Formats: sequence, C-alpha cells, structure tokens
Amino acid sequence: MLPPSLQKNKPSKFNKENFFERVFAVVKKIPRGRVTNYGAIANYLGTGLSARTVGWAMNSSHILVPPIPAHRVVNRNGLLTGKNHFATPTLMEELLQAEGVEVVDDKITHFKKLFWNPSDEPLIKKKRSKKNN
Repeated sequence: MLPPSLQKNKPSKFNKENFFERVFAVVKKIPRGRVTNYGAIANYLGTGLSARTVGWAMNSSHILVPPIPAHRVVNRNGLLTGKNHFATPTLMEELLQAEGVEVVDDKITHFKKLFWNPSDEPLIKKKRSKKNN
C-alpha cells in the first residue's frame, strides 16, 4: 500500500492497482542489456517525487516468482545503489555483466548510452478481460 502522502498523487490511469505492482510492470519491460533509474520509473508512473518508493519496491521484489529484473534499476548516476539488497553484494553486478553491461567501481559504464526511459515507450496497461458479445 502507498504511504498516505503519496495516495493523493496516484495517477488516475492506475488507480485500481497497487503502486509496487505498477513499478514491477515497468521493470519487467526494461530490455536485456539496458538500465533505467528510480526517478525515470516514478516519472513514468506520474509520481515524480516517489523515486524512493520505487527503491522500496525494488527492495521487496526479490521474493517475487517469477523474478523481475531489479538489477536493471540503478540510481540517477548509474550507481548500483541497490546491490546490498541482492543475495550477495556482487550479484547485481554479475547479472548486469551477464547481459553485456560493463560495471566499474559499482557504476554503469556508458550509462547514458544504455539508459532506457520508460516514458519513451507505449503506456503499460492492465490486462483487460474479454467482454462477452
């Protein structure tokens, strides 16, 4: 559930969904070998001041089955600030390197080139059930 301070800012197009679920839907769309940041996800969801809440969602994502690619979400400078929330302190970097993303001193090399902005993509919509004719 969203903190009370963010509930009034929930975007109308997502009112019926949990904020963390909306974050996870965006993260699932990040292409292999690309990265985004907490703020870009928050902006896409219409809650630009909630980058920290996106971080909380990423911290809680490690128990999900199937897993989401939380390793592709870094801070605004390309730093692996979430690395301590993975099973080992090096797992985030290892997962990124397995996708061809170079990391030096816990920072994404060529961050601007690899940056994926969800706002450049079509809206991620909730699946709708088919109506009877």
